Amino acid sequence: MNPEDLRADVPAIEETAYLNTGASGPSPRHVVEAATDVLERHEYESHVTGSPYDFFYGELAEVRERVAAFVGADPSEIALTHSTGDGISRLAAAIDWEPGDTIVYSDLEHPAGVLPWERAADVFDLNVRVLETREGRVDLDAVKEVVADARVLCLSSLSWNYGTRIPIGDVVEIAHDADTRVVVDAVQSPGQHPIDVHEWGADAVAAAGHKWLLGLWGGGFLSVSSDFAAELEPRRISYRGVTDPNADTYERYSDARQLEIGTTSLAPHAALATAMDTFEAIGLDTVQSHVERLTDRLKAGLGDRLLSPREYESGLVTFAADDPDSLVERLGAEGIVIRSLPEPAAVRASVHVFNTADDIDRLLATL
Repeated sequence: MNPEDLRADVPAIEETAYLNTGASGPSPRHVVEAATDVLERHEYESHVTGSPYDFFYGELAEVRERVAAFVGADPSEIALTHSTGDGISRLAAAIDWEPGDTIVYSDLEHPAGVLPWERAADVFDLNVRVLETREGRVDLDAVKEVVADARVLCLSSLSWNYGTRIPIGDVVEIAHDADTRVVVDAVQSPGQHPIDVHEWGADAVAAAGHKWLLGLWGGGFLSVSSDFAAELEPRRISYRGVTDPNADTYERYSDARQLEIGTTSLAPHAALATAMDTFEAIGLDTVQSHVERLTDRLKAGLGDRLLSPREYESGLVTFAADDPDSLVERLGAEGIVIRSLPEPAAVRASVHVFNTADDIDRLLATL
């Protein structure tokens, strides 16, 4: 598959200059068809043979293997979740906290990477510390200072408000020297950039497929290292998190699977696996070179309004606006979709591999 084939398969962009993938990516027909297919096979076929649960477990196992291969993990390190926030929430509720423990997150985090820790702090009497950044940049000396005596650090692999790449490997090395666990919100990375969780060295990585992978809402995943998983004490458990749900005494999985909860729809995760196949077929090198060309074009046209880095780091391009919400509304009326941001008070365009130079020029001309 190439970018032109992908564009032709996305109904939502036939008339619209869609530049908001960083919020939610429009799914191609074949991804939605994969979700429909697994639902039909589950509901129409597996029930005939009396084996809907066998089918369910088998499909989830295949998806887990597909996700693991895509992010450089082992299948046992992958828990299938509903979203990035869901994965981080499950972790925050599963750590064996002691009153007075310290949680650190950066001031670049989306609410999905903030609220679970704030709630844990309230419930378990924890301290919260914020890693301050400057224009989407993390100062490694500041990291060293803020993680001292901290239990957990949570930060994004790519900032949602500036589009800057965070040096996760360097941050993890500093945090681990302080015996601090690192949880990464990586939702802006899959489908944009290659991910290798072992290379990053983070203790947990949470993401989902409904943004740059162009999957469906509800297809999330969480990678948890084996040693971190062994420390967890989940407050919630279900039949998917134990080795034998019918045993007299339950035994939790010792790996990431202990965090999987109950019966769920197969559709979002079947779509996730298909979306990963799609981007592997296109090639992330192709994605990045295409996006770099288009973001260069957009940044040149924006001039001094640009707030994101001038050089390519991602498809997220943030720029100044006198009234961000009003601008988003006016552009939407012209068939151009971007979004406003709370911090900085600005607007953000997301440029992906299905976008074209015409989309960029249409935005610039309307601005």
